[in-house]
Amino acid sequence: MVSFDLKGRTALVTGANVGIGQAIALALAEAGADIVAASSSMSRTGGDTARAVTALGRSFTGHDVDFSVPDAVREFAGRLVAEGPAVDILVNNAGAIYREPALTHSQEQWQRILDIDLTSQFVLMQVLGGAMVSRGFGRIISIASMRVFQGGEGVLGYTASKAGLAGITRSFANEWSRYNVTANAIAPGYVETENTRVLQEDQAAYQRIMDRIPIGRWATPADIGGAVVFLASPAADYITGVTLPVDGGWLVR
Repeated sequence: MVSFDLKGRTALVTGANVGIGQAIALALAEAGADIVAASSSMSRTGGDTARAVTALGRSFTGHDVDFSVPDAVREFAGRLVAEGPAVDILVNNAGAIYREPALTHSQEQWQRILDIDLTSQFVLMQVLGGAMVSRGFGRIISIASMRVFQGGEGVLGYTASKAGLAGITRSFANEWSRYNVTANAIAPGYVETENTRVLQEDQAAYQRIMDRIPIGRWATPADIGGAVVFLASPAADYITGVTLPVDGGWLVR
């Protein structure tokens, strides 16, 4: 029987304070997982995310972690491995975007975006994934982007980091799947979050995007949460190394 039950599992969700990360944390909690959350603005009390998770009967722990400093992320991950709880499901969602034409995209911003969106995610995968390998179980799910498949315009560092995230997902899958540690990624389409606020408020751009989406609407954060639950669950035990578009059909148009 196909199962989406995550009872008894603990999930670390990065960037879980708002938006997609918050929706992922709630979706995993609804499926039965306890939640460890980390973001640069997360308190140990966890705010709205914690209240929603605990209302579902699941435990919640919040951590304030600066993902622009990979060494701080490594220290956090090492402490989590040493002190627990053991992380069964890692969701790499923390990220940032910087909008600037390629010609004027500064190296400083390039490095900052890569540190947040790629290097810190690699660190978590390496440290927490290593512990998963030792235990013989783990599910690693990284939030990539449609920019894995399309270059886009004005988001050079973001595109490079998300393409890199999909690439290392395949590499981790090749090395670790034999230990029952799968690695997959999700490539969201246009999602109504603060990161896309500038596009949502440009009526012409918003409608142009809408017209290309076969399903006829932008995604909500909950749409991404459902895909994460699937990849984390026993229903996806034989899936690894995949970058799954959740885009309403954008890429097939």
